[in-house]
Formats: sequence, structure tokens, C-alpha cells
Amino acid sequence: MREVFHQSLEDVQNRLVEIADLVTIAIDRATRAFGTSDVALAEEVIEADAIIDEKAVALDELAIEILARQQPVARDLRIVVTALRVSASLERMGDMAEHIAQLARSRFPERAIPKGLKSTFTRMGELDVEVARKLAELLRTQDLRVAEAIRDADDDIDELHLSVFEKVLGDSWKGEATATVDATLASRYHERFADHAVSVAKKVTYLATGDWAGADEDVSYEPTPAI
Repeated sequence: MREVFHQSLEDVQNRLVEIADLVTIAIDRATRAFGTSDVALAEEVIEADAIIDEKAVALDELAIEILARQQPVARDLRIVVTALRVSASLERMGDMAEHIAQLARSRFPERAIPKGLKSTFTRMGELDVEVARKLAELLRTQDLRVAEAIRDADDDIDELHLSVFEKVLGDSWKGEATATVDATLASRYHERFADHAVSVAKKVTYLATGDWAGADEDVSYEPTPAI
């Protein structure tokens, strides 16, 4: 029975990594669609979000089944509960990618990126893709140095997010109302995408260290057993 239980936990981890990989593909395509007004690519992201949702639901059902049948305690219980919470964050990250793609589609054939902000959004997109890739790596390896890198990237995204608001609220901003709305929405979606990744990184750090406060501090631990 114990061997079956550990196989189930391994299945949970594999499914989390699979969803994280799909989220990485989604945000990569969404940011490219947003930057180039590629409506076909935007449609791919929007349609694929249903797959992410389905896989997240299936993972949740597996975790609930483990709770009901195996009745884990102590660290095993924390692992399963953490998986449920991570699944929810990954699903929301997929939603953020979908929202960015929807902005690109809604403004087609025009570009959704307002004039004067192209370089900012290009960089935000690059950082979000980097965060997603690192998150998949973190779930695959539990290397907490990767969690630290995710938080560092999130700090850079927060700065860019602030710069967008400073731009659209500045006296020199000449954008129309739609451009202002697009800029603020897109910036918020990018920022929230990274925030969810940081939330996952904190949960993995807590699971590895048992110290929730330490999840906000620099870490240099070696990889830990699988989620």
C-alpha cells in the first residue's frame, strides 16, 4: 500500500509538471501574439486554455482520491494539499495567458501594444516566459535556488508594471482611452502571471523547509524529495 501511495504522489508531481509545461507554451504564444498581432496564435492560446483547465481538474480529482483512500498524515498530507493549491495557481496562470491573447485578438488587425510601450511589454513577456520555464523546472526538481530566481524575475516584472502606470498617467501620454485600457490590463495580466508563480515557489519552499517565513527569504538548499 505504501508503494502504491508513493506512486500516486509521483503521478501528482508529473501532472503538475505537465500543466506547468502547458502554461509555459501558453504564455510564450500569448506574448508573441500580443506583440505581433498574430490572431491565429492568439486563438491557439484561447482554445488551449480548456486543456489546462481539464488537466487541473483531473489532478484535483486525483489528489482528493488520495486524501479519501490513503488518508495521509504529517508531511504526506501537506504534499497533497500543496498539490491542490499549486494546481489552482497554475490554472490561473493559464487564464492570464488567455487574457493576454484575448487582448491581441480583440484589437486585430491593429496592435494591442500602445505606442511608446513596445519595449516594456516585450521585456515583460520575456520575463513571464522565463518565470514559467523556471516554475516547471522547480516543480520537476524542487531545487529551491530556482524559487529564488523566480522571485528575482518577479521583482523586475513589478518594476515594469509600475513603469506602465507611470507612463499612462504622465502628462506626456497621448494615447486614446482604448490604448490606456489595453496598457493597464495587459500590464496587470503580466504582473499577476508572475505573482502566481511566486505563490507556487513559496509553497514549494515551505514544503521543503517547513518554514513559511523562510519562503520569503533567500534559499540555497539542495533539491528535496519529489512533491
